[in-house]
Amino acid sequence: MRSATRFAVLGGAAVALAACGGGGRPRTELQAAQLNTIGVNAYLWRAALDTVSFAPLLQADSAGGVIVTDWYANPTNPNERVKVTVTILDQDLRADALRVAASRQVSEGGNWVEAPVQAATVQKLEDIILTKARDLRRQAISS
Repeated sequence: MRSATRFAVLGGAAVALAACGGGGRPRTELQAAQLNTIGVNAYLWRAALDTVSFAPLLQADSAGGVIVTDWYANPTNPNERVKVTVTILDQDLRADALRVAASRQVSEGGNWVEAPVQAATVQKLEDIILTKARDLRRQAISS
């Protein structure tokens, strides 16, 4: 008799718990960003890769959140080249979770010489990455 009572109680509990499921998976803002196999915010990562895709990649470490491009020379200005490093510092989609650094060289007498990079250039790259990341997040939430 005891085992029949236990079976009835456990069966009733299982049916009650199954009814709580609601039939669908709850959607949250953080779901796509938090449930990934990389160590950083997935939206920032994808947006950063897309933004620096004009240059060949030297290193892309999704666990550490570092993207380094090789030197890139614009075909319309072959006497100047740039190298970009993007670091994603957090799993949250925030402006302070992103750092962009750029190096620039100009050709002088056949040698590459370091040249300054305008702060506005780095800021513009950060803005582009953040805007793309926010757009990716909006698309994921709306679908």
